[in-house]
Amino acid sequence: MIHINKIQIGDNSPIVLIAGPCVVESEKVTLQTAEEIKKITDELNIPFIFKSSYKKANRTSIKSFVGMHIDKALRILERVKKDFNVPILTDIHSEHEIERVESVADIIQIPAFLCRQTELLITAAKSGKVINVKKGQFLAPDDMKHIIEKIEFAKNKKIMLTERGSSFGYHNLVVDMRGLVIMRDFGYPVIMDATHSVQLPSSGTTTGGEPRFISTLAKAAVAAGVDGLFLEVHPDPSKALSDAASQLPLNQLKSLLITIKRIDEIVKNEKQIPN
Repeated sequence: MIHINKIQIGDNSPIVLIAGPCVVESEKVTLQTAEEIKKITDELNIPFIFKSSYKKANRTSIKSFVGMHIDKALRILERVKKDFNVPILTDIHSEHEIERVESVADIIQIPAFLCRQTELLITAAKSGKVINVKKGQFLAPDDMKHIIEKIEFAKNKKIMLTERGSSFGYHNLVVDMRGLVIMRDFGYPVIMDATHSVQLPSSGTTTGGEPRFISTLAKAAVAAGVDGLFLEVHPDPSKALSDAASQLPLNQLKSLLITIKRIDEIVKNEKQIPN
């Protein structure tokens, strides 16, 4: 089980929501989104961790928005943390960023394309923070045991594993729900990223997506017993500066979470019933 402030993740605890815009594109959008998600999750009594990237190092096109200056973006994330009293998850891209990020982030995320980078994993682990590793689109679920070993080598056992789809031919992803079970067998919490999983990678000059499947994948993963749900949420995805084709509209979040909570309660209650 992972503990972040009063939030518990794993070991049959209620499902946790990790959500926010793909990238810190402005203070207004970031604070607006955080405030609304916090209201919804407080009302539904769902533990909430805010996520957003201070920059996007992996873009399809050289012309794509990368982000504002790292220090400005981190200040905005720090304000979210203080104003709404929520933990922060953000992703790193190189070892030299970790020292600047660890003062703000409660969870350091390793992006999918960097999940096998040994030095990055070990340096992040040495921070003592919770480490969330996105499973690479090119990895089988049981390959994650090698990544876990690298983090444990640095004497850090605060690990979460996140499914975000596997490459299926060209420009497409698929989620094998068996992988969620396989990764949970490693003894660490498993998170389902239901928004990146609907992406259509490198579709032209941008990454496309099929957001109509977000709800289906989220509900299926919760029924499979995941410990947390990862959603990129935006007030108006059509105007988002990153991942516009795969973010969940903010006004659809509450209805989805109502259903998600019901499914999670059924699954968790079944686990408590003796055979």
